[in-house]
Amino acid sequence: MTGERLAQGLKGLADERVDHRFKALPPDAEGLTVGELAAERRNLFADGFTTPVLALSAESVEHNLALMETYSTRHGLAFAPHGKTCMAPQLFARQLEHGAWGITAAVPHQARVYRSYGIQKIFLANEVVDAAALRWLAGELADDPDFRFICYVDSLRGIELMDTALRAAGATRPVDVVVELGAGEGARTGVRTETECLELADAIAGVDTLRLVGIAGYEGEVPRADLERVAAWLRRLVALAVEFDKAGRFADLDQIVISAGGSAWFDTVAEVFAEIPALSAPVLKLLRSGAYVSHDDGHYRRLTPFNRIPEEGALEPAFRLWAQVVSRPTPQQAFLNAGKRDAAYDLDLPQAQVVRSGRDGTLRPADGLTVTGLSDQHAWVATERSGDLEVGDWVGLGLSHPCTSFDKWQLIPLVERDGTVTDFIRTFF
Repeated sequence: MTGERLAQGLKGLADERVDHRFKALPPDAEGLTVGELAAERRNLFADGFTTPVLALSAESVEHNLALMETYSTRHGLAFAPHGKTCMAPQLFARQLEHGAWGITAAVPHQARVYRSYGIQKIFLANEVVDAAALRWLAGELADDPDFRFICYVDSLRGIELMDTALRAAGATRPVDVVVELGAGEGARTGVRTETECLELADAIAGVDTLRLVGIAGYEGEVPRADLERVAAWLRRLVALAVEFDKAGRFADLDQIVISAGGSAWFDTVAEVFAEIPALSAPVLKLLRSGAYVSHDDGHYRRLTPFNRIPEEGALEPAFRLWAQVVSRPTPQQAFLNAGKRDAAYDLDLPQAQVVRSGRDGTLRPADGLTVTGLSDQHAWVATERSGDLEVGDWVGLGLSHPCTSFDKWQLIPLVERDGTVTDFIRTFF
């Protein structure tokens, strides 16, 4: 049933009509379905796409999917990649095909998107206290006995709100929850002390609308994070799970969940989770890294654990934003027609990587070109030589931070190395 729902949902995406809603698509494609346009296998540079246009490398996406599948399997980790990165059902389907246990969400809206495409296992890495969302969740759990949902709890008030809303909704199945251990003082969400965690476990045991199934957290929020501090916090997480299990708090479970893992420290998660002792039930060691699917040319390229463990492989940046030179007012300055509406800029500015001649289509490295700022619809480019660029040239930009790259584009061409567009990735933000 799950596969059928997902397949049907993906077919619906392919049947969507191309129109003015979607940036950069060829004007003469108006009225075609997305599937029909993909079947034409147009060239990104020669067949009518307008700039700016964001391209996702087909080869790099496949490489990254396969690499994280291999890594997770090698280290005995289940994998629920964070779907907030891309919010793209087509990529969720590819992640599941590559062995993902399920998909992680951050807010109820994301879970609703996942469910509309038949995702059967959702880990929501937040406390859910919205009564309307909890009513929806109770209905989903009642309607589908195979649907698995897990979310955080990190406060007594949160437990009270969840219990009240679920009872009012007539929930027929308890919601599985994990206590979130905070990463330290000054970190983001999560309970700060083990004593508070015990209080939450007691409160959960006192209601029949919730079921405690494990412990979780996010090591990326460890203050002044380094290998030693991150490993120490992860060992606190494991020790708390062991203590809960010894106290019988996981009695009658067929699986205990211990979860962590962003995109910067999953190697340390793998190392510490390998130390988890035998508990009263098998442990689901759940990793939640999400940025890997596209990777990037900035923030995550610097932070990826594969820099520390090159023998395990390397992720490939999959995004390239193509923009055109639309103004060359001085020998030292050029302006591209892509700006904050098109490119991620919250962590790093785009990087000029390659220039495609507007005269003959030849490619050359973007030597001497530096993006110095972004306006809403322009990139400011400093040039070292007057001959570096001319109006009409295309500039390929590398981007930093996948999460704020995907969310600016509703339909993203999936492009092979030679420029052939093979599909279009639909996002829902």
